[in-house]
Amino acid sequence: MVGPIQRWTIVALVAVGVFFLTVGTIGLLRLPNVYNRMHATSKPTTLGTAAIFLAGFVYFGPGGAGMPSLIGIVFLFLTVPTGAHMISRSAQKIGVPFLGSVTWPVETGDETESGGDPDGEGAE
Repeated sequence: MVGPIQRWTIVALVAVGVFFLTVGTIGLLRLPNVYNRMHATSKPTTLGTAAIFLAGFVYFGPGGAGMPSLIGIVFLFLTVPTGAHMISRSAQKIGVPFLGSVTWPVETGDETESGGDPDGEGAE
């Protein structure tokens, strides 16, 4: 049996989750390039999905069925930043440009020093 406080907590967490997932979806559809889309999908969807997982934990409790919710939250916080980083590095390596005046930091050593030109034939 779910009490009224527990019910409203679950409703609030699901509402927060749906809000963040909707914001992430709108960002994915509206933003102009892979870097902005990656940011728009990784940040809000992590928070939205974590809120919905937390609502599942509140509903099922700490025993048995509630634990996969907490494990899901930990999994999200470990994998989503790694995936977003890999997407942005892959886009940079294949030459997807930034918009506006944003540039990649100049790397030293064997890597390119042209500020993001993966071929090393930059503006020198």
